[in-house]
Amino acid sequence: MGRKLDPTRKEKRGPGRKARKQRGAEVELARFLPPGGGRPEEAVQPREEKRQSGFNDDNAKWLIPAKGKKSLSKKTSVELSSSGEVEEDSWEMEEEEEDGSSEELMDDYGALSSEEEELLPIEKAALKQKADNGDLSEDDSEEDEVAEETSRQKTGQEEKEDADLQLNLEIDEEFKLPTDEQIEKETAEPPDLHVIHQRIKSNMEVLQNFGVKREEGRTRQEYLALLRRDMAAYYSYSDFLLKMLMDIFPLPELINFLEANEVPRPVTIRTNTLKTRRRDLAQALINRGVNLDPLGKWSKTGLVIYDSSVPIGATPEYLAGHYMLQGASSLLPVMALAPQENERILDMCCAPGGKTSYIAQLMKNTGMILANDSNAERLRSVVGNLHRLGVTNAVVSNCDGRQFPKVLGGFDRVLLDAPCSGTGVISKDPAIKTNKDEKDILRCAHLQKELLLSAIDSVNATSETGGYIVYCTCSITVEENEWVVDYALKKRNVRLVATGLDFGKEGFTRFKDRRFHPSLKSTRRFYPHTHNMDGFFIAKLKKFSNAIPKTQKDEEPAAAEATNPSADPETVTEPQAKKKKLEGSKIAQEQKKPQPALKNRHSLQGQRRPLKAVRPSPHKSHAPVPNRKKHRVKQNGQ
Repeated sequence: MGRKLDPTRKEKRGPGRKARKQRGAEVELARFLPPGGGRPEEAVQPREEKRQSGFNDDNAKWLIPAKGKKSLSKKTSVELSSSGEVEEDSWEMEEEEEDGSSEELMDDYGALSSEEEELLPIEKAALKQKADNGDLSEDDSEEDEVAEETSRQKTGQEEKEDADLQLNLEIDEEFKLPTDEQIEKETAEPPDLHVIHQRIKSNMEVLQNFGVKREEGRTRQEYLALLRRDMAAYYSYSDFLLKMLMDIFPLPELINFLEANEVPRPVTIRTNTLKTRRRDLAQALINRGVNLDPLGKWSKTGLVIYDSSVPIGATPEYLAGHYMLQGASSLLPVMALAPQENERILDMCCAPGGKTSYIAQLMKNTGMILANDSNAERLRSVVGNLHRLGVTNAVVSNCDGRQFPKVLGGFDRVLLDAPCSGTGVISKDPAIKTNKDEKDILRCAHLQKELLLSAIDSVNATSETGGYIVYCTCSITVEENEWVVDYALKKRNVRLVATGLDFGKEGFTRFKDRRFHPSLKSTRRFYPHTHNMDGFFIAKLKKFSNAIPKTQKDEEPAAAEATNPSADPETVTEPQAKKKKLEGSKIAQEQKKPQPALKNRHSLQGQRRPLKAVRPSPHKSHAPVPNRKKHRVKQNGQ
């Protein structure tokens, strides 16, 4: 009898070494076999399930034959133990030699050996050749047929995919605008973003080669209207903002800008050199499990944080003031300002204090910084950051920036980070996509013009080291950037100078029907899709006179702006003012001269007044009064 089941003993895979022939197995098997000698399906089904759970190709190494081929006899004898389990010694192995043919090894459940999988390529080719000659068994031929069918199905699927791709290409090449009925159906149903995205790509291809790929009878404006509507639905922008962005960017660059706004910008920090060095800070953060790199060659204090196992805003280094969480684009205005030691500097809109602390860091806590902001609640974060970072040369004030020259002036440099619409930081605030309209942008532009003029008036042009103003916004609209700077060039004695930044795109000198001063090329624009930082605009101005031009106070006629808007204000307005004065004096003299038709009327009115004033007293006698009409006629005759 066989061995009893021991749970601690490893389960043997395959027949035991001492397999011997057991008698009486035929009697037991006769109960399950039909009279014809075949196996009923009911008896085969549980054995097949047991085979799948017990043996597989991974543990079929015992089936590999030695020198002589071994096969299980057709009459297998199985003896069951009292517990109903198949005993280990109930396997029957017999050696059979056939003339010119050999059978594959199979177990009692009909499992094929994995010998074919371990054959070399040459042996597999020989087996295929035998199959062609009919030497292989029926099972092998069936497997080959199944393999051929699967290969045919795969090739058929590949051909179908290629055909689908070709059809898609043909559809893309023959892109047609949707009809009004299709547009109405799309508006009634929820939008299919996949279809819209594919249509945007096809529309872009047509617009890039409009003369060849356009549909006959269709204009470019129709394609642009469809593109704007699809992009508004796909990226969730308002129609006004998309129209404005399409005026700023070319179409391929616009898609990149919209895609970049869907991805957050990398987290960056600025090393506080008042307390530590960047090398020491980087090593300390790396020891805490922070993955970081230097920000770039243009910055000596910035670090990029890729991932961190600890919160970056709560490390001991952060609480000790060794670094400040600050965007990469916020470092650029301070670098353009280039503050020097022992200077008086005004930060007109300072909250939350990142730029103010960077200025103090570059000044090494010398001189004086006036950190001003009109919002008292935001000044709390400014005070907290300045204390944490160890800034000792800053004075915090809460004043309106437009009234600042009256409060205090005579600064060497002024930094104005003006409030704006925020179209450059859409990745931080996605609500800007839909809640901004033309009124908001024009309102911001008007406030920015007032603040910039106040900032210019607060600077001392006779400063030995300074006299500079840096104007920056986190917006990319022309109305808030180039338009505002061009207005300041006309109203004050300032000129644009180089920002000192090696990268960034040049500002606009012409936009739609407007023409700006040629020196606006020295301004810099930064975009998220090109520089991987928030959208930003930076302009640096140099004040060369403290006097406010008198001619600039008067309103200039619209005709003069239309004829030469980009010219220097002083050279244009002085001769015009002289001509205006001469013309005004002539007009005043002509107005003073009475017209001939009104001479008699003025003389008569002058005579009537004294006559009405004279009245006879009741106590005196009345003398005869001459006829007034005759008297008037005589005087006129004289």
